[in-house]
Amino acid sequence: MAKVLVIGATGYLGSHMVAELKTAGHWVRALSRREGAFADAPHKPDEVFVGEATRPETLEGLCDGIDYVFSALGQTRQKGRLSPWDVDYGANKAVLERAVAAGVRQFLFISVVRPELSIDLDIVAAREALVRDMAGSGIAHTVVRATGFFSDMDEVLKMARGGRVWLLGTGRSQINPVDGTDVAKAAIAAFGTDIAEIEIGGPDLFTYEEIGALAFDVLGTKPRMTHVPLWIVNAALAVLRHVNRRQYNTFAFLARMMQNDIIAPRTGTRHLRDAFRLSAGA
Repeated sequence: MAKVLVIGATGYLGSHMVAELKTAGHWVRALSRREGAFADAPHKPDEVFVGEATRPETLEGLCDGIDYVFSALGQTRQKGRLSPWDVDYGANKAVLERAVAAGVRQFLFISVVRPELSIDLDIVAAREALVRDMAGSGIAHTVVRATGFFSDMDEVLKMARGGRVWLLGTGRSQINPVDGTDVAKAAIAAFGTDIAEIEIGGPDLFTYEEIGALAFDVLGTKPRMTHVPLWIVNAALAVLRHVNRRQYNTFAFLARMMQNDIIAPRTGTRHLRDAFRLSAGA
């Protein structure tokens, strides 16, 4: 049994990580801003460390007695004053420093497949800066790169529920999205190894058009998809870049994902159709 610290444990991937760690018999500590954050969680950590990753002064002792640290921490909301450099880089850097000081065996961190496509965007640049710091930290480290989570594909299902799926560009770029459980299992399998980087994708390869069609099929409704021409997308982004940098980063990243193939080894075993059925209550 290993002692594992999970950062970002209340989010999509973090909650899957806690569940898989507990199933595998590991002891889990989770960082949270409040003690009761896991009261309704089906799988609870053994210990909750109350603190804020963006406030390093609250993290003393966070990594004491820990064998492995897994961080799924990242900025998921565009509200508030914090930027990806504050959260994705700064907060994770604070945890990394404490992991080094505490003699943690290995630090694992989630990032994206094909970061070079969006390295000029804060939401990717901040994560890749942390990846570089991991490499120079002096402890074993693993970057877990996932194509795109099933939870991200739920946005397509939501659009389909509304009657129309909007696609940026042709919709013919390919991706093999992956379930959080499969990512968590692959990360746990990397414990105790010297693997610096792993890429994880789901078992099924789709175009974005096919993901839209799948959503309508699961809902049992007539497919209605609208393609937004790339010249309109790029013109809108050019304006947004000067008006709202945070929103620009988010939508520019989405646009690049939908214009390029994002494919990783078919590591996962869970299927998007089943996830859509579960979300849809079908």
